[in-house]
Amino acid sequence: MNKSPIASATRASDLINAKLAEHQIIGSNLCPTCNYKIDQKHDWIGLPAGVKFDPTDQELIEHLEAKVSTHGLGSHPLIDEFILTIDGEDGICYTHPEKLPGLAKDGVSKHFFHRPSKAYTTGTRKRRKIQTTEVNNEQGETRWHKTGKTKPVIVKGEPKGCKKILVLYANFGKCRKPEKTNWVMHQYHLGEMEDEKEGELVVSKIFYQTQQRQFSASETGS
Repeated sequence: MNKSPIASATRASDLINAKLAEHQIIGSNLCPTCNYKIDQKHDWIGLPAGVKFDPTDQELIEHLEAKVSTHGLGSHPLIDEFILTIDGEDGICYTHPEKLPGLAKDGVSKHFFHRPSKAYTTGTRKRRKIQTTEVNNEQGETRWHKTGKTKPVIVKGEPKGCKKILVLYANFGKCRKPEKTNWVMHQYHLGEMEDEKEGELVVSKIFYQTQQRQFSASETGS
C-alpha cells in the first residue's frame, strides 16, 4: 500500500526535527569557577552536496520579518547559518565586499542582516562609503551607489517590503569619473516607504557579477 503524501511529509518533518535535536545547533556550558553560562555553537552536520541557499525576494522579506519579530524567535532554526548578522564598523557599508565572510569573485551570492547608518549626524542620507586602508586618497573613494528605483516586494498579494539595487563604484571624488565595479547588492527592508528607517534591520544579497547584464529601463530609472 502506498503512503499518502501527508504521511510522507509528516515523517520527513519528524526526521528533520530529530536531526535538529540530535545535533543540537546551540549548546551551553557553565564555567566551573564562576558558573557563568558560556554559549557554545556546535558544528552543524552539513547539508547534502548541491543544496544551496537561493531565496526569492518574497522569501527574503519573510526571513527578515521573522528575524525582527519577537527578537527572532519566529525565525527558522538554521537561518543564522545562511544569513549572517554584521553590525558596526564591520558592516556592509563600511567593509569592502571582498573582505566580507564567504564572498568571492565567483558569482555566488551571500546574504547578510545589517543596520544601515546615516552618513552624517543631520539629514537622512545613508552611509555608502567603504573604509579603505589607503593612507592618502589619491585613487578616490569607494562607495555603493543606488541604481534605478526602489521597488515594492509583494508577498501573498500585499506589499510587505521594498528592494533597491546598489552597485559598487571606485574612484569617487571631485573632477573624477567614477569606475563601476562588478559588485552588486540587493537590499531589502520592511514596509512601504522608499527608504529604510535609521537603525532598521535590513537584509542584503551581495554578489560579484561575472557576466555583464543589461539593466532594464525600470532599473536604471530612465
